[in-house]
Amino acid sequence: MELFGSSGTRGVAGEQLTPAFVLDMARVVGAVWDGERVAVARDTRLTGPMFANAASAGLASAGVDVDRLGVLPTPGAQAYAREEGLPVVMITASHNPPEYNGVKLITDDGTEANVAQLERIEARYLADATPANRWDETGNERRVEGVSRRYVDGVLDAIDRERIEEAELTVALDPGHGAASETSPELLRRLGCRVVTVNANVDGSFPGRDPEPVEANLADLATLVRASDADVGIAHDGDGDRSIFFDENGSYVEGDAALAALASAELEPGDASVAAVNVSQRLVDVCAEWGVDLELTPIGSTYITTRIRELQAEGRSVPIAGEGNGGIYFPPYALARDGAYIAGRFLELLADRPASDLLAPFDGYRNVRRKLAYDTEREREAMLSAIERETEREDGERTTIDGIRLDYGDAWVLARPSGTEPIVRVYAEGRERGRAEELATRLVDAAESARAEV
Repeated sequence: MELFGSSGTRGVAGEQLTPAFVLDMARVVGAVWDGERVAVARDTRLTGPMFANAASAGLASAGVDVDRLGVLPTPGAQAYAREEGLPVVMITASHNPPEYNGVKLITDDGTEANVAQLERIEARYLADATPANRWDETGNERRVEGVSRRYVDGVLDAIDRERIEEAELTVALDPGHGAASETSPELLRRLGCRVVTVNANVDGSFPGRDPEPVEANLADLATLVRASDADVGIAHDGDGDRSIFFDENGSYVEGDAALAALASAELEPGDASVAAVNVSQRLVDVCAEWGVDLELTPIGSTYITTRIRELQAEGRSVPIAGEGNGGIYFPPYALARDGAYIAGRFLELLADRPASDLLAPFDGYRNVRRKLAYDTEREREAMLSAIERETEREDGERTTIDGIRLDYGDAWVLARPSGTEPIVRVYAEGRERGRAEELATRLVDAAESARAEV
């Protein structure tokens, strides 16, 4: 697809993503979905109001009435879609830097639009075959209040509230100035937790840290965990659909380790699970231990949810799925990544033992991640070609579901272009960090040399 990547369409505001584009896209969405009402929500980015207004105007020009939800985590928008039975245009760039924004399409069952639905909208948009309605056939707009509160209430109802309250946990929270700043503190306090926060004021310039909840951006949270003697640290991304954790010692928890711990508590023999091609050996081992089929997909929430739907249609039980970036699905609750719900389920496990003990069985591998930026398509192609040549020299087991992955038994490495940013990502994992660094460095060096030549 030309317009939609692995999780909607994103770009630098005013450059790749313009109000005119969002308006035209929303007009097409309104025509293709062919319903009477569509909701519009946004995260906290400074350009959010501008793009939400453009989306609302585009939908109205297609004759659609618009529910304006305001600032809301993406899972909150998905909950509204499920409850009301209507689609949502979500204005968010998730974990991308502050200058980015984007459009994510949520269908009337609360799930992200699948590949087939996105292709239909894209084809209509590229054909430029959707004129605006007459002046007397346009839609109206209304503002809907209390949606955040409804979302928090729904998450609370789905979590073992009594178990968490009895544990009397102290939680250090970093919502990163994003949409969860208005929901997660309330949720955690209503769960009976003592809550201390950093970066919890809504601010679309993200002054405290970058929206992506990776270890390098979360030093303040680590310090807060130690200073407050917290039982756990929790960080969200910009639109609140992911949760990353720190243990009670202020040590960063790899997202893959948290996913494996939650999966080990959730899975039963005969179940299935779904993960992206950058899946950690941790989850592979958990699934093998429980006799669970693990299905791999290209990276991106759209692909994971599509495969979960397919398995459910076959009558398979899929209790948990997701990626090691903190985006975890619990399909019996919702076919959506929900940072608040993920946090709640993790707190349920902490009611029995400290985070460090819970995660100890999944601490056997070390991860390395690299991001290689490029400026032109020529640079991108040169980098990918160099990686292709380099991997052909290696003897690992090769997988090309999304990018190129090589498995060596004790370690693996994956290189793939991002679906949302002008970067090539290189992931590696091994039982020893040196081994993972070695594998990643080979591909990084080959790619950077090729880019330099261009």
